[in-house]
Amino acid sequence: MSAAKGWISGLEFWGPIVLALLYIVATVLFFPATILSLAAGAMFGLGVGTATVSVGSTLGACLAFLIARYGARDKVAAMASGNRHFGAIDRAIEEGGWKIVGLLRLSPAIPFNAQNYMYGLTPIRFWPYAVTSWIAMLPGTFLYVYLGHVTGAAVGADRERTTFEWAMLAIGLLATAVVTVYVTRLANRKLKEQVHEAPEKGQPTDSVRTSSNVPSAPRTRSTVILASAALLLVATATYTHLNAGAIERKLASLFGPPQVDLQEAYSANTAGPAMDHSTLDALLKKHVDKNGWVDYEGLKDNEAKLDSYLSAVAAAPFNEFGRDEKLALLINGYNASTLKLILDHMPMKSIMDIPESERWDAIRCNIGGHKLSLNQIEHEQIRPKFAEPRVHFALVCAAVGCPPLRNEAYVANRIEEQLQEQTEYVHHHKTWFTFDTSSNKLELTKLYNWYGDDFEQVAGSVSQFAASYSTKLKQALDHGTAPHPDWLPYDWKLNSLKNKQPR
Repeated sequence: MSAAKGWISGLEFWGPIVLALLYIVATVLFFPATILSLAAGAMFGLGVGTATVSVGSTLGACLAFLIARYGARDKVAAMASGNRHFGAIDRAIEEGGWKIVGLLRLSPAIPFNAQNYMYGLTPIRFWPYAVTSWIAMLPGTFLYVYLGHVTGAAVGADRERTTFEWAMLAIGLLATAVVTVYVTRLANRKLKEQVHEAPEKGQPTDSVRTSSNVPSAPRTRSTVILASAALLLVATATYTHLNAGAIERKLASLFGPPQVDLQEAYSANTAGPAMDHSTLDALLKKHVDKNGWVDYEGLKDNEAKLDSYLSAVAAAPFNEFGRDEKLALLINGYNASTLKLILDHMPMKSIMDIPESERWDAIRCNIGGHKLSLNQIEHEQIRPKFAEPRVHFALVCAAVGCPPLRNEAYVANRIEEQLQEQTEYVHHHKTWFTFDTSSNKLELTKLYNWYGDDFEQVAGSVSQFAASYSTKLKQALDHGTAPHPDWLPYDWKLNSLKNKQPR
């Protein structure tokens, strides 16, 4: 199965089409198609996965219906005669039409594949059957695709998801399951009211239609409410998928990085003292390659020099520095402290292996006599005091998905040049930026999602900021094309030379 998933995933544009065709075949041949729904969620995500399964299951159900009605009616009738529910269902459909089909699709009373063929024997017309089936199957479709999406996220090897991302996936799955179960219960209750059991074995099913105990047609209002609930679920899911970035950023503002007002808090003060970063510069040149991969084992052998630099950072006269000296010290102090954090917890596969209490919120940094956590350096000392969102491409969290660690120290008299080069590097490598002019598809590092407000304050939107470093994207925006950005996977594996890969 894994080989098949890999093959389908590798088909790119044709992948969903092939999976939909497989779904049609499985439906017609009575094969359980649940595994295909799960696979669609794992391979294509919620939006494309739901659309793929919805199209495949609906077309398969329609083909089975037509086979039963025009191609193999006698065989299907023989099969249906052994089902004790069929007589009552046939009678109810004759009275209630598409409304009964909708209730049965929302209810697991009869297996999906069996329903498809049985409906071909009933009086319902093809198009009401097809449209009702499509709408009423959507809640269950979305639930299975969502489950496959979560399962795929759990076993995926491309990266580790954050606690926040897992929480959002779990909440979404729970909400989907609750709504689907609720709609199913409503459908079952309504079916008990509308569909009587078939007669005792031996009584002809045809007699059911002429029985005096035929239920009245179900009220349209109740069925419409159920169908509306199904549509509302799918519409909500679709909106969430299409606006995932904006929604995630709103939620992240509650649980993720705080929003701040970017402003310049310091004067240039070029006459002030200067900080010597040569010790860190030498360590970075020796143990970090030009693409930001770190030789942590070699750095461990020179840990005493790193400790010496951090001691100098702690003793620096921060308050006497000018604006650029302060910024260089804060960036270097953050990155050097991150390197020290990794060395203190080696060996590891990811910074996420470090206990949360010892990671970004641990008070383990000393900048000019101020004891701070890594988060405090970034969110309290840098972001609100420097109108400089390019720092997000300079601060490094020791992960493959982070911007690369520069193999030189930041210095005040070159910091503008260095930040510009660093940001340009990020926007010329597919790990953090891609833009396809043919499909108008823009993919950005999740830094743009997490810190979107910072970029918007400077450029108006994340796309406009990114366009400052991409001629093709700028031309697209200038011509009135505004691609909605998607977020690239954020790989939390350690940015070690051992994990080196093409950027």
